[in-house]
Amino acid sequence: MNRIAILNAEQTPVASLPLLDAVHKQLGVVPNLMKLLGASPAALEGYLSLNGALAKGSLGAKTGERIALAIAEVNACGYCLAAHTYLGQHVAHLDQAEMTANRRGGSADGKADAAVRFAVGVAQRRGHVEDAALHAVKAAGYSDAQVLEIVLHVALNTLTNYVNEVARTEIDFPAATPLFN
Repeated sequence: MNRIAILNAEQTPVASLPLLDAVHKQLGVVPNLMKLLGASPAALEGYLSLNGALAKGSLGAKTGERIALAIAEVNACGYCLAAHTYLGQHVAHLDQAEMTANRRGGSADGKADAAVRFAVGVAQRRGHVEDAALHAVKAAGYSDAQVLEIVLHVALNTLTNYVNEVARTEIDFPAATPLFN
């Protein structure tokens, strides 16, 4: 049960309604996370703006979902693990073996492996990564701009992980069994 209420349409602030409508048009549903954030138009707009900006970045949906899965495991967020397992499979078209590798902090794809490992290091070390970690991700072919996008993906996913764990958001995606390493 949620510790922070998910508002129905009549309770939701008017400023959040067009944003939630846009989510519905894009996804066909409004996930509980979005409904939860809709209690604060500023929170919902902030999340959607950063998410939208990163979707236009150069990392691509597959790497974004790989990072999301890894960070959900790092932060032990059951809601985000379920959501990104679903999105990884149905949107990014990642197979189960790849998503398991992502959740364990790596990837079967060499370049993506560097991004996921770097992302996990950023999350675990709260941004205080060593020079060797930065060198490794750049040596794998990521530009400075892409490194910044990786860091922002970590921040965005940490944000949603924390929101969902504080609120204990009811999972409205197929459940995923956590590894929580």
